[in-house]
Amino acid sequence: MKRSSSPRLARLFPFLTWLPGVDRSTLRADLLAGLTGAVIVLPQGVAYALIAGLPPQYGLYTAIVTAIVAGLFGSSRHLVSGPTAAISIVVFSVVSGVVSPDSPEFIPYVITLTLLTGLIQLALGLVRLGALVNFISHTVVIGFTAGAAVLIATSQLRHLFGVELPSGQAFIPSLIDVARALPETNVSVLAVGLATMGSALLIRRLRPRWPFMLLAMAVGGLFAWGIGGVERGVPMVGAMPAQLPPPSMPILSLEALRELAPGALAVAIIALIEAVSIARAVAMRSHQRIDGNQEFVGQGLSNVVGSFFSCYAGSGSFTRSGANYDAGARTPLAAVFASVILVGILLLAPGITRHLPMPAMAGIVLLIAWNLIDWHEIRDLLSISRGETAILGVTFASTLLLALEFAIYLGVLLSLVLYLKRTAQPPLVPLAPESVAGAPYAPGRLPDGQVQVLRLEGSLYFGAVDHVQWTLHQQTAEGYRHIVLVGQGVNFIDFAGAELLARE
Repeated sequence: MKRSSSPRLARLFPFLTWLPGVDRSTLRADLLAGLTGAVIVLPQGVAYALIAGLPPQYGLYTAIVTAIVAGLFGSSRHLVSGPTAAISIVVFSVVSGVVSPDSPEFIPYVITLTLLTGLIQLALGLVRLGALVNFISHTVVIGFTAGAAVLIATSQLRHLFGVELPSGQAFIPSLIDVARALPETNVSVLAVGLATMGSALLIRRLRPRWPFMLLAMAVGGLFAWGIGGVERGVPMVGAMPAQLPPPSMPILSLEALRELAPGALAVAIIALIEAVSIARAVAMRSHQRIDGNQEFVGQGLSNVVGSFFSCYAGSGSFTRSGANYDAGARTPLAAVFASVILVGILLLAPGITRHLPMPAMAGIVLLIAWNLIDWHEIRDLLSISRGETAILGVTFASTLLLALEFAIYLGVLLSLVLYLKRTAQPPLVPLAPESVAGAPYAPGRLPDGQVQVLRLEGSLYFGAVDHVQWTLHQQTAEGYRHIVLVGQGVNFIDFAGAELLARE
């Protein structure tokens, strides 16, 4: 009984596979990695909450609860979940399309979106659909992320220049409003933002291992204090409440669920792609095997539980996961320790953001947006493949111009169309055998000029039937009475393909 129940328990409670191996050395390594993670996520959590249109504490609530649940119920030992830039902008886009960001219903709708997102992810994991992320091409992810980065940067321009602009607008109207408001720029606000960005870039260049975001935010705060920022109209983030993540209740009305369901599906898919991709990337360095279905379950549970503790939708973070591995983390307890340290900060130092200028936060968010764009991959795609370039361009443009929840679908649809176009025209390559039917071979054809040998390379399925049939008839039109079709390169034949062979 023990042998049969152990794998079952491990599937239900994945932490049972690594928990027995925890000892003093792993605890020490995880504690140090957790401290590093807390220092990194503190400025990120506040910044990402700003992107999502939420008060700063919601970013830290998400970094606390989501990280613990996803760490315990996922398969990766180094993936750290929590708020991310891409998910934050999608959450803001989805919810602001239903209710105004200034409405008191905005936060409850965000919480409800989190619950729906988690339920979708959990359902996909329980029915073992972890391979779904393989249908989202890397090019689509690059294009979507680049578009999201531009949207994130655009949303922060009003904080950087210190101008009053409506929030929640589309990309083009936002740019027009920013251009019109530039003459009203508050020079003090802009100076604080530029000082923060400049110090962040300088620290990262000179001391790349230092927490440059946290230090740059401190520099921005000191700079604002030095120039008398409050008197000059520099807005502050304000203090956070000294409390644990408070209980919350999603809106369970059918109308709210219906309005948020399409967006929740998009958030769920994007978050899963992000989490599984990062988990696999880190696993290549740690030589660990990742179970995609278990990651689906872990991410889903983290968002479901988080929705009842004032969290918004989270996913895996590449920055924090990479830093977690580099800091020597041995088990997911490192993410748990980071969350515990964040709880201590919330309870003991809630005023840490009281004197944090909004333009300083905007400067940090702009740097985050810049780092989201994978310039190297984009250059490679532009120079290698026209088809992939088209996918990249369509996904990027649709992210900027359409609703974000449809941009990823459009990119995936275009990827599938181009894939089907390629597979629908499998090559039929002429062979040059030494002999066919015992007759000596002459270049191009046999001595009687009536036999052609072709090797089919690809699947013979309903989409390829027309192309293969046309090619065979072309060979007949050229005078070949007999065609030898070599099927060593065929990996799949469906009913339509079998009918074609029987008919021909």
